[in-house]
Amino acid sequence: MSQNRIALQWDVDRLNSLAAIITALEGQLTDLIGLSPDERRELTKMGDKSEAFCRQAVTVLSDNAQVLPRNFDVDAYRADLAALDALRPRLARVQRLYERIADSEMALGSDLMVASLEGYALLKVAGRGEGLDALRQSLGARFDRKRRREPEPAA
Repeated sequence: MSQNRIALQWDVDRLNSLAAIITALEGQLTDLIGLSPDERRELTKMGDKSEAFCRQAVTVLSDNAQVLPRNFDVDAYRADLAALDALRPRLARVQRLYERIADSEMALGSDLMVASLEGYALLKVAGRGEGLDALRQSLGARFDRKRRREPEPAA
């Protein structure tokens, strides 16, 4: 194998432990929500530039709650900011972990693909006459291109 970017071996105990950790994490995050693509698109978003405005607004409106209508829940408003501040560092950690998991998955797939292509190339050369023709053809099916049908001539 000319490429081996990553080598992972997972024993059953480690996989079971990982599953339990993920289950515990899911159990702690049951109050998180999921949004549909339409809901994501329709939401007013707070970008980096708007965050300072929102933080200042929370302070100003909290200090001057008397000017707000009674149905404006200042406590919930402040709680949203506190929850955002608590969630963000955890999101950053999970995102870094997700990126490492995704990169590892990609590297494993790449290792497998490179080794498979190398092995297939060797099989095409060294496997002739070894009773491996059917297996080689089976592997080669991945590279078969479907031909376009020739348009039938108009009558």
